[in-house]
Amino acid sequence: MFTLIIMQTSGSQSSHDALSRVIQGIAAGVGFLGAGEIVRQSSQQTQQLHIHGLTSAAAIWVSAALGIAAGCGLWQLGLIGAVLTFLVLNVFKRLEKRD
Repeated sequence: MFTLIIMQTSGSQSSHDALSRVIQGIAAGVGFLGAGEIVRQSSQQTQQLHIHGLTSAAAIWVSAALGIAAGCGLWQLGLIGAVLTFLVLNVFKRLEKRD
């Protein structure tokens, strides 16, 4: 979604460079928040290696992308992304409960 936002915005080359740098900074910062969510969830376990919080970390990243899309005025892209995210999270939650 981050790439689609840059491709959908029109403007001069300098505005594309600036927008891509801002989006890169946001994606990197939110990536650290997601990593913190994974580490926080994993550190509560005992000595066994368990990975928890991947879905939460991905949802944090998707919400950042949706926020950027809305901020750039790409409400169609944001709406499609939100619906797809909702569907994927619900389908995989049901598949996970089945096992």
